[in-house]
Amino acid sequence: MAKEQTKSKRQSRTRDKEPSRYVVIMHNDDVTTMEFVVEVLINIFFKQPDEAHNLMMEIHNTGSAAVGVYSYDIAVSKATKTMRIASNNNFPLKVTWQEE
Repeated sequence: MAKEQTKSKRQSRTRDKEPSRYVVIMHNDDVTTMEFVVEVLINIFFKQPDEAHNLMMEIHNTGSAAVGVYSYDIAVSKATKTMRIASNNNFPLKVTWQEE
């Protein structure tokens, strides 16, 4: 007696969802120096000096500016590191992140 083979073809359709992206926003205050903001933008956000200066002026003139777009972990890490360094230098610099 021949065995009847049955194949169950179950195709699972998985869609690779792109991870959410988060915008890191730096906020202006009346204490943090412009030089410090430029230094942070260069050393933590890896901006070129001219771009760092332009972003700093945008923050100063408009009250805030987006300084980068990253995955959640990187956005939180960069924002937290920036605020920790600012605090260590007695600056109240505020950096936030929000989903893009």
